[in-house]
Amino acid sequence: MTYLLHYAPDNASLIIRLALEEIGQPYRTILVDRRMQAQRSPAYLKLNPNGLIPVLETPAGPIFETGAILLWLSEAHPGTIAPLPGATARAPFLKWLFFLSNTLHPALRMLFYTAKYAGPEAAHQAALQAQMQAEVQRILALLEGAAAGPFLLGAEPSAADMYLCCMLRWLSIYPKGQTAWFDLGAFPKLTALAAAMEARAATHAAQKAEGLGPTPFTAPSYPNPPEGSAT
Repeated sequence: MTYLLHYAPDNASLIIRLALEEIGQPYRTILVDRRMQAQRSPAYLKLNPNGLIPVLETPAGPIFETGAILLWLSEAHPGTIAPLPGATARAPFLKWLFFLSNTLHPALRMLFYTAKYAGPEAAHQAALQAQMQAEVQRILALLEGAAAGPFLLGAEPSAADMYLCCMLRWLSIYPKGQTAWFDLGAFPKLTALAAAMEARAATHAAQKAEGLGPTPFTAPSYPNPPEGSAT
């Protein structure tokens, strides 16, 4: 089967695109037009009742939640984007994959959509933003200390690296005009990891498909996608 990725440019679907490119499995994409709130349409909600991007249609049915899709792909295509079950690196892979999915990614959502989580009061939004900036710095310091180099688990990239690099990208450019607090250079191992991921063919394919620019992880710019909108 050719996988079907429901995506929007520079959204969490970018992580899944990178994984599919690394695997080398045929896939097609369907744009979820955020400008039209297509992720809230009845047809999309049948695929993901949470109305979030991405969804990957597979022989097992549609899968949502980025971490779940990555884990499923790693099991469907053993040895491509994750250490094999039983390998020494398998437990660290699972640990950091779920840490990224359950800890860093939710922190970014609260940082980027403060009004949704803090309500309409500007003071409440500012307090949450400051709290999440501190939390992200704490999380990245943990990852910096844990990174084996050049990738998170060592010599070979995994789905965890793809997940992490996309979130490092977003921290550098979103929310627009509010990123002065973040400095990727303060984390040398993570900077090197982002550069190593940038050099891979999977990243080059994603750059072209989503208009990500020449340095999408180490010095990102706002996307110029061929179709759709990132926001």
